[in-house]
This record gives sequence, C-alpha cells and structure tokens, in this order.
Amino acid sequence: MLTIALPKGRIAEETLEIFTEIFGGEFKFESRKLILDIGDFRFLNVRNQDVPTYVAHGAADLGVVGLDVITEQGLDIINLLDMNLGRCKVAIGIKNEDELDWSKPDIKVATKMVNITKNYFAQKAVGVQVIKLYGSIELAPLVGLADAIVDIVETGNTMRENGLKVAEDIMDSSAHLIANKNSYYAKKEEILSLYEKINSVVQSRA
Repeated sequence: MLTIALPKGRIAEETLEIFTEIFGGEFKFESRKLILDIGDFRFLNVRNQDVPTYVAHGAADLGVVGLDVITEQGLDIINLLDMNLGRCKVAIGIKNEDELDWSKPDIKVATKMVNITKNYFAQKAVGVQVIKLYGSIELAPLVGLADAIVDIVETGNTMRENGLKVAEDIMDSSAHLIANKNSYYAKKEEILSLYEKINSVVQSRA
C-alpha cells in the first residue's frame, strides 16, 4: 500500500481527480474524514505546511505540496514531479504609494515564509528584519508593522484590494509530487509506476 499526504482544499481535490482519471472509481474524502483508503492507496488529508513533514518522517510515502512549502522547509525528501496544479508566485508586496528601497539598511518584512525571505534578501546582499505572521499578512504594511510583505500571489486581487502592489517576484510555485527517501527505494516499482501514470495525465493536460 502507498500512503499519500495531500494538502486540504483545492490541490487535494485536483489530485484526487487525477487518480479518478487514472484508476476510475471515485476518489473523494468524506466530509470530515482525514483518511481515505481505496485499493492499494491510502490518502491523508493534512494541512499544506505539514505535507513535507509527513513525507520526510515516513508517515507518508508520497505527498503533493507547493514548491514554496518544499523550498521554505528544506526537508530531506525527493522531488519527483511538477504536477502543474495550483500555479502561483511568491512575491514581495508593498503599499501602492511606496517603492522598494534596496539601499535601506534594514528592511522590515512580514511573512510566514521566513527562510525564502531571508535567502532572497541575502542573495541581494540586503539586510532584512523578518517578522513572522501566520495570516492577514497584507495588514502589516498598512499599520506600519513592516515595510513590505512576502506572500503567495495567485491573481493579485488580495493585494490590490488592500492597497498593495507586487514590487518583485521571488519564485514561481506549483504543486509537486514528493517522496520519502526510504520509501522511494523500498517501494520503487510501485512509486515509479504511479509516477508514470500521473506524469502522463499531467502531460496530456499541459
């Protein structure tokens, strides 16, 4: 049996649609159920940020999660495939009337993506003070908590509605299929067989 950790919400639904397309039958979580067993597969419905943890620690053989989460956490997993789901960007946002001042000695940035932010500013050789928030990140520049934010941008509507604009893109992100290292070697045939099937669906939709 292969255990696959899926993030709650749209990515989980779209991933299960791919499984339905490959295997037939209906792959769907019941209302509040966190585990779905179908045939040789067990799906876990977990928080987005927790998917790499379940995979890295071997509680799941495979997982589907955004590249931004994989990059932020830097856990020891195998990245198998870009599934082309949930495409978005990680970007720096500032108030509409502001410009990003790279010469400032210490830019204050609010984000939940601390490592991505620190690494990006380090590449620019710019000092950054990161303020970790868990939600409503757009509020930070509006109330003077931070000069800028680093956040996920899909359409840009949330920023626009809050008087912010994208100052710079940091990275593109989409959902990737990841594997636990031990599982990859212990269950290589099953994992590669599933990988081929998922990849062919992904390619056919491209």
